[in-house]
Amino acid sequence: MFTTLGHITRLLTIARMLARHDAMVFSEIHPATRTAARAAKFIWRPSADLKDLRTGQRLALALAKLGPTFIKFGQALSTRADLLGEDVAADLAELQDRLPPFAFKDAEATIAAGFGRPLTELFSSFDEKPVAAASIAQVHFAITTEGQEVAVKVLRPSVAEAFKRDIALLYWLADLALQALPKLQRLKPRDVVSTFENTTRNEMNFRFEAAAAQELAENFANDPSVKVPGVDWQRTSERVLTLERVSGLRVDDRSAIEAAGLDPIVVVKTAAEAFFKMVFTHGFFHADMHPGNLFVTNEATIVVMDFGIMGRIDHATQRTLGEMLLGFLTRDYKKVAEVHMSAGFVPAHKSVDDFAQACRSIAEPILGKPIAEISLARLLGQLFQIAETFEMQTQPQLLLLQKSMLVVEGVGRNLVPEMNMWELAKPMIESWMRDQLGTEAIVMTATESAIATLAKVPRIIDRVDAATAELQSHGLKLHPDTAQALRGGNGGAWGRWIPWLAIGALVIALLVERN
Repeated sequence: MFTTLGHITRLLTIARMLARHDAMVFSEIHPATRTAARAAKFIWRPSADLKDLRTGQRLALALAKLGPTFIKFGQALSTRADLLGEDVAADLAELQDRLPPFAFKDAEATIAAGFGRPLTELFSSFDEKPVAAASIAQVHFAITTEGQEVAVKVLRPSVAEAFKRDIALLYWLADLALQALPKLQRLKPRDVVSTFENTTRNEMNFRFEAAAAQELAENFANDPSVKVPGVDWQRTSERVLTLERVSGLRVDDRSAIEAAGLDPIVVVKTAAEAFFKMVFTHGFFHADMHPGNLFVTNEATIVVMDFGIMGRIDHATQRTLGEMLLGFLTRDYKKVAEVHMSAGFVPAHKSVDDFAQACRSIAEPILGKPIAEISLARLLGQLFQIAETFEMQTQPQLLLLQKSMLVVEGVGRNLVPEMNMWELAKPMIESWMRDQLGTEAIVMTATESAIATLAKVPRIIDRVDAATAELQSHGLKLHPDTAQALRGGNGGAWGRWIPWLAIGALVIALLVERN
């Protein structure tokens, strides 16, 4: 009971903040929510100062006032254009993750507790004033006792406890929504909260962030176009992250970039290619590439910072996404529909032709614009908006990718408004398409599948033998022909293996031919 009372109290605080910002975006989902929204706006009058702002902008301001959990939740919701609409989702993607800094003594205490010794034994110099303060942590510049310049990220005090409380509230609200509107099950509200919980919990464990930074650095180890700061593992704990200090120009500061003698078009092209490599070559991408996390050196190297939010895409999804984008860019909407069907994103009982028509309806208005205005991220976002009609299942990895693409596109458009960053990266995209979607790639995929199947054969045969023995132990007599077939036919043990040996020989021949 006390938990429910706590949820209701917190919910009233949220309702007050949303009402004052006139940001009741979910008020129309049910008669009860409409009544509650009207009552809240009657009790807490919306501020007249905000009337000229868009709904998404007002919502972003309200979430920022509600604290760290809701700042992060707003950023997570920016991937859900299917829930909020494209315009609101885009505004939430701009939600600024800034809070006033916390006291240096708290940062000092966190560091001492994390390493079991005072800060002065770890750092010869430590700036008490942070260079950045966000919802989860703040960053201080320091110099280690070995003389290395570093940036030290320290977790905000009590943020974990506040997060735990608010997550419990979000689960409670998700359950209430499902009870009131069972049709919302398709949107998986509990899964949305669960994904947010896991992502943010990982983001608050700085060992995970350090591991992500190191993995990204290894992926670009031989690529001079991207720089990832090194990790000081000896000064990194769950609540403290110490990275090599790096410097550069903000990627959105065009005047500074030009003053340094760099070509903004080259910078945008490098950023686009780096993101494309993350997604389609490494399958591990930075999911928060806003201007505050991207810098440019005098050598036009892109410096990436803040590795708390990362995304992964497996090889099968890479191919699906590649075929999908290729279908859109060539206006082959039947192909786009077929890719969705074969990937299981859209149920097989839905009409391919109807889905192709829906894809055409969202793509043509976007692809018909001048090249500088074409947004592949918005194309994906609108695709997710037609999901309900075709019972399209939510794909968390694609939602995160769509949000990341939107942010990266915004960076490119701010720096070089007259260019389209995907057009700059087109040669790389076309090369990847040829490598991954060409005839040779199809043969290799089939070969890899055959090898994987071949590796399972001994286990399958062992299971058949075990099942046969189990049946016979219970007195079940098999027909002699059946027993002989299970043992390998007339060829005995060799008979079981002959077909698979033939497949193996074919696979080897294909590999030899390819090489």
